[in-house]
Amino acid sequence: MTGSEASPSFRLAYVPGVTPSKWVRIWNERLPDVPLTLLQVSAAEAAGVLRDGGADAGFLRLPVDRTDLSAIPLYTETTVVVIPKDHVMAAVEEVSAAELADEIVLHPLDDTLDWERPPGRPAFERPATTADAVELVAAGIGLLAVPQSLARLHHRKDLTYRPLSDVPESRVALSWPEEKTTDLVEDFIGIVRGRTVNSSRGRAQPQPERKDKRPEAGGARRKPAAGKTAGKATGKSPRGGAGGAGKSARGASSGGAKGAKRGKPRRRS
Repeated sequence: MTGSEASPSFRLAYVPGVTPSKWVRIWNERLPDVPLTLLQVSAAEAAGVLRDGGADAGFLRLPVDRTDLSAIPLYTETTVVVIPKDHVMAAVEEVSAAELADEIVLHPLDDTLDWERPPGRPAFERPATTADAVELVAAGIGLLAVPQSLARLHHRKDLTYRPLSDVPESRVALSWPEEKTTDLVEDFIGIVRGRTVNSSRGRAQPQPERKDKRPEAGGARRKPAAGKTAGKATGKSPRGGAGGAGKSARGASSGGAKGAKRGKPRRRS
């Protein structure tokens, strides 16, 4: 028996902006004996961590090469533009990509949006990270387009953001190595998809014992209510003949009539 079999555990990777806390809480409730370890990775290295066995599953941003990785898309994020609070665009509710044409828009090396061509004018040099780009926005050097969760993650009091239309959006997915779809991976997939304990894939869940057991064949049968016969309840005589009770009643009435005729006195001549 290997060490992993003796002490099972689950490693979950996630990229910045994703908050896995609610799924981790459900995991701890359902599988308290299997510790879950969180591993934060950059968007660029997330797929490599899964392929190298550094994590059993992970939340990453699409697209991802599905040649050897399975992926379940979960949700799509709104793209926003991060701006200084005193910027003219702070007065509007939404900004279009065309309105950024004359603005310097920073494009960090760890950008998570699948741009065909980023909006605005490019900066002289690309920032190394999104965090670096946010610092440059605060310094008044340019603006930044990111998924909304990253704008919240790098929130500053002197900055704000507005929804950005006509641009790509980021999709978050749960991914794992296809050849390593273990029972624990199936358990986590069930949690993310909202399955109940009994419907979750993976290890079989015990079925609750039914309390309202039916009597076995040949057991005691329910007695009819007092004052009621089986024939009256079913509309059939106890011998199985339909309307049997009615025929008996008619027979008794007919017999009584004949008896009364035989006892009728003769007329006197």
